[in-house]
Amino acid sequence: LQTMSGNEDDWLALKPQEPSPSQCCGSGCKPCIYDVYEKELAQWERAKAKQDKSLLMEKKEQSNNSELNPDTFTAFNISSVEQLTEDTYQYKFELPGNSSLRLSLGQHIVLRGVVNGLEVQRAYTPISPGNAEGYFEVLMKCYEAGLMSQYIKTWKKGDMVFWRGPFGGFPYRPNKHGELLMLASGTGLAPMLPILQSITDDEEDETFVTLVGCFCTFDKIYLKPLLQDLARYWNIRIFYVLSQETSLEKLPWSYQENTYTGRLNEDLMKTIVKSCRRKPFVLICGSSEFNEDMSRYLKAAGIEENSCFVF
Repeated sequence: LQTMSGNEDDWLALKPQEPSPSQCCGSGCKPCIYDVYEKELAQWERAKAKQDKSLLMEKKEQSNNSELNPDTFTAFNISSVEQLTEDTYQYKFELPGNSSLRLSLGQHIVLRGVVNGLEVQRAYTPISPGNAEGYFEVLMKCYEAGLMSQYIKTWKKGDMVFWRGPFGGFPYRPNKHGELLMLASGTGLAPMLPILQSITDDEEDETFVTLVGCFCTFDKIYLKPLLQDLARYWNIRIFYVLSQETSLEKLPWSYQENTYTGRLNEDLMKTIVKSCRRKPFVLICGSSEFNEDMSRYLKAAGIEENSCFVF
């Protein structure tokens, strides 16, 4: 009898743990962490019924091949850390050999962190081109009280970090839309960049793009050199909306004509939509509050819901 209960404890130790709500990033990933748990639980129940622990081994083997996988977390090495603003960082991760993440446009990946013994998961969109070889880069904003931010702030070059994915994405096809209107708030810029870069890299793609980047102040605009380069293309326009700047006089003159102060409101939205060269298809990425406001202003400007995609 002793061996039976000991065996029972062994099996209990191997039972997958049900995720806590903080582990779900809420981005609608398929599979979600809960789907992965259900799958592992079913696998555990089968193995236990057959009293065969080798049936639990398959998930252990998958995660060693350092390739991104939607079902299991894979470790990636941080190769550089760059601070962009007081609370925003750009991290570069190594990929083995010359491999690439092969993300389709605007797809996100999910990060796993452990803070005070609590596991947290959050979704981020790499800003490097999907076909970048040997590395990928992620833009991250750290919040004072954010659980994941506390974990991210401890990162140094050489640390190992766990990711899974890819998920979601915007099914972009060259020349499918006459014009894309991109509305991005802060790090909401991330999913827009790979799409912009794929348009500028493809000489056959004649899609017009109007990117509207919403930031608090001029200093908070991320990746200025990259955005300035993109804005030189004949089919790319970039506007900035700076909610906490009161005058344009202090800004470099090259920014003055395409920058607005205050918030992106209904009137400004109508002006921007009217200035588009063709009827735009709209991509939106920001906080849930920003996304709701934008959808409302777009409706007022005559843009239907089926002409919008929210990341």
